[in-house]
Amino acid sequence: MRVMLAEDSALLREGLVRLLKEEGHDVLAAVGDADALLEAVTGERPDAVVVDVRMPPTHTDEGLRAALEIRRRWPEVKVLVLSQYVEKKYATELMSGSIDGVGYLLKDRVAQVGDFLDALERVGAGGTAFDPEVVRQLLARTSHADPLAQLTARERQVLELMAQGLTNASIAQSLHVSQSAVEKHVNALFDKLALSHTTGYSRRVLAVLRYLGS
Repeated sequence: MRVMLAEDSALLREGLVRLLKEEGHDVLAAVGDADALLEAVTGERPDAVVVDVRMPPTHTDEGLRAALEIRRRWPEVKVLVLSQYVEKKYATELMSGSIDGVGYLLKDRVAQVGDFLDALERVGAGGTAFDPEVVRQLLARTSHADPLAQLTARERQVLELMAQGLTNASIAQSLHVSQSAVEKHVNALFDKLALSHTTGYSRRVLAVLRYLGS
């Protein structure tokens, strides 16, 4: 995969470059701020970018705004956002459009190399990858909502895993149940969330996350 990195921590940036190269990825650019990232993407289109939310000069949301700009101008470029903390506002903003080829991971997850590489592969393939903690906090934020309160404990587990981007087969494996049981739970929770007419893997995740972010 042809990848670009934007991370202001030189140590983490160089570590990611080495990791990605060792895994066979082609790192086209590794920069320390959002402007440099946009310039690099303008010059040469990567398959995916990995970008920190907070970068110079204000260390607030420069990276996220660059990610949103990339999504707007070059929708074919996949985006994996890294953040030190769960930024609910930023996560919701990132999910406000199509989330095909979009991911949001906490930086702690990067230390778990397998999880990070798996997330990047999923995003690069056009899927989604959302940190389990992000999903949990979005769910908690809306736990007062009546439709979510109708879900059983198992349906809530399925929803959390589905929102992370897992397929029904992966959810079944994770929960040690059959795939048909997962499909039954998915249909049930869609009915309870009034999403029964939503079809397609990415669209179902988008619909659920939009609902959770509403």
